[in-house]
Amino acid sequence: MAKVALGFVETRGDTGSVVAIDTMVKTANVDLVKKVGIGGGYVTAIIRGEVGAVKSAVDAGAEAAAKVGELVCANVIASAHEDVFNLIGIKK
Repeated sequence: MAKVALGFVETRGDTGSVVAIDTMVKTANVDLVKKVGIGGGYVTAIIRGEVGAVKSAVDAGAEAAAKVGELVCANVIASAHEDVFNLIGIKK
């Protein structure tokens, strides 16, 4: 089974999140898992795919989000454990 990576881009405000998502899915072969409003105006976009694709997409999405809004953080879990998928409510 191929290793599945998860990518996260967190912004403050919806505009940066939407721009990040658009950029990420256009940059590499990744799937949008979900967009989650976590309160206080913070929004996290979660993607999944092969490690290299997710890394490229998160880098591009974070850069794009920072240009139009407030980027809080960006992170990649290169080989996410099955429990992490369960924690965020998605199937591996």
